[in-house]
Amino acid sequence: MLYVGDVKASMAFYETLGFTPKESRNDFGVVFAGNVEIHFHDKNHVPGAYFRKESLAEPKGAGLFIYVEVTQVDAFYRHVVDAGIVTSTEPRDWPWGNREFVVRDPDRYKLVFYEKL
Repeated sequence: MLYVGDVKASMAFYETLGFTPKESRNDFGVVFAGNVEIHFHDKNHVPGAYFRKESLAEPKGAGLFIYVEVTQVDAFYRHVVDAGIVTSTEPRDWPWGNREFVVRDPDRYKLVFYEKL
């Protein structure tokens, strides 16, 4: 679950990345890819004091990396760039055995797209 400033913008961004929409309202949305679902909640319409405190906390996603495995990470990177999404990094090989690149979503959550080497 990600607290976001604009559910529709988040839905559109993730759809551009290849996620499929499952549910969408003004204050809530869900996308999925394979067996993974990502839920978006409008950070300004969250009930309960505890959840409001969490939903308004900044910076968003500090220390959180959402890893998404893809096949042919370089081709996927080209698809992302061709779709007009600005990436934080280019594909790179890492000592832990992944080739990966990073994208930040509209709320600055970090998505790491990778493939095993």
